[in-house]
Amino acid sequence: MASIPGNDPLIGAAPTLAGERVTARAQARQRLAFLIMLFPVLALVILVRLIDLSVIQGIPESESKPITAAPPRGDIVDRNGVELARTFEAYAITVIPRRLTSDPEVLATKLAEILPERSREDILADLTSSKGLRYLARRVLPGQARRINDLGEPAIELTREAERLYPNINLAAQALGYTDDTGHGLIGVEKAFDARLADPVQRAAPLTLALDVRVQQAMQHELAALVTDQNAKGAAGVVLDVNTGEVLAMVSLPDFNPNVPGQRADGTKYTTENDDGSRFNRVTLGGYELGSTFKAFTIATALETGTLTNLHKQYDATHPLEIAGFRIRDDHAKNRWLTVPEIFIYSSNIGTARMALEVGRERQRAFLDKLGFLKPIDVELKEKTRPQYPALSNWGQLATMTISYGHGLTVSPLHLAAGYATLVNGGVYHVPTLLKRDPAQVPPGQRVFSERTSLEMRRLLRLVVTSGTGRKADVPGYRVGGKTGTAEKIENGRYVRGQNVVNFAAVFPVDAPRYVVVAMIDDPRGSKATYGFRTAGMVVAPAVHNIIERIAPALGVVPDANRDIDLTGLLPATADVKE
Repeated sequence: MASIPGNDPLIGAAPTLAGERVTARAQARQRLAFLIMLFPVLALVILVRLIDLSVIQGIPESESKPITAAPPRGDIVDRNGVELARTFEAYAITVIPRRLTSDPEVLATKLAEILPERSREDILADLTSSKGLRYLARRVLPGQARRINDLGEPAIELTREAERLYPNINLAAQALGYTDDTGHGLIGVEKAFDARLADPVQRAAPLTLALDVRVQQAMQHELAALVTDQNAKGAAGVVLDVNTGEVLAMVSLPDFNPNVPGQRADGTKYTTENDDGSRFNRVTLGGYELGSTFKAFTIATALETGTLTNLHKQYDATHPLEIAGFRIRDDHAKNRWLTVPEIFIYSSNIGTARMALEVGRERQRAFLDKLGFLKPIDVELKEKTRPQYPALSNWGQLATMTISYGHGLTVSPLHLAAGYATLVNGGVYHVPTLLKRDPAQVPPGQRVFSERTSLEMRRLLRLVVTSGTGRKADVPGYRVGGKTGTAEKIENGRYVRGQNVVNFAAVFPVDAPRYVVVAMIDDPRGSKATYGFRTAGMVVAPAVHNIIERIAPALGVVPDANRDIDLTGLLPATADVKE
């Protein structure tokens, strides 16, 4: 019997098996495609995890929550918003030598390439040290930290820490100060405003100072050059706004780098024996007899009290004064009677002493007190000297006379600057400040001298620069006024023969005063530039000239060769003095 096509069991089974094979192959292809697609995803996951382990977790904490050795701290900026101090996040690199898995020689070479500030030899010494933990570096930037982490050495650890940065290096170092490892201020503004800078709310806004980096840099540069030229022991300088009391510059030399405050300039650590005094703020903490610059206060007091009714009054300077075994003489003796302007431009100690006797001890002391000369300067810094002066029981005629020309009373250069600002701004004492002040919110101050006295003092100060010992300070168009001062240096309560402190107090423009500039040099030795002279007129006055010439344009003071203060009638036509 013939079979019916399609009903043969063998022939009918073949299509069924073929279909199953096709389905199986399709499923296999799907599974294979899925696996092929899965491998890149798995590889990507593994790669992300490796990056997480090696880069992110290799550094102790993530970018958002760093572990810091010091708490966050507010920025400090100058009056124009220029950064003076800020906190940034860096890394500390430590190693536990006994846990090293790498060859120390090879590792030291690699680390030295990443940390150029450290030598390979020093790094190798740390890697092979027998001590438990060594710091390889502090203040390491994130890029360097990642390169070190990529070395894969488990004995090396990276720790995030907050670091204080002073981007202008030694600029205004003593005024700004620095912080310790816990983030607290040790000197300067950092100490004075420690709570403000650390407060979580207040630190959000920068602390704005009155300092102007342009003015600070110009004064610091000029005084540093002068110290070098004179082989001097140091210098101090202040620029003060006469109408607000704002300190635009505060220079103390020698200075230091607050980024590495524990080291001297040569890199050695400070000790009691090798401290070079660079952290000492001469502007506020230094106390000096400032010599003939004080004569301006004596004349102003005499005018204000009425013992001096006009500047044409004459005083006997024909011979030295002898009192209590002490001899008062003039360095530029004229040996004749002198008018007040002549006393001032010739810097007559004799004439000034006689004027002070007319004023008397009580009134002299009262005006010095109003000028703030009998107490520490009232500025924000903690580093302030206490003026030295005779006890009332010893403040007799001799003390009255010597103090009148700047001997027997020590004050800081900032005292002197604030006093000169009072002399020329109309007679009002403004407390000096390192904070920027809103012109509309300046405290009223305390009246010390009348407008009339202030005007007469401006004329006399201008006269010293046009016809007296301060002529080298003059700057065409800026109408500079000022007074020179020289006094013997005091150490351990004794005068040091042959060592002087010379200074110059200037104001510009004198017909409409805006700024006082005080510059002081500690023990100048003379140079070729000063023909061997060590006097204020030869040493400091030229530096003040350079300072004013540089800072006046930055401060918006426009020169005008056609303007000046009226000096008519102050001197005979032939009067002149040379130093």
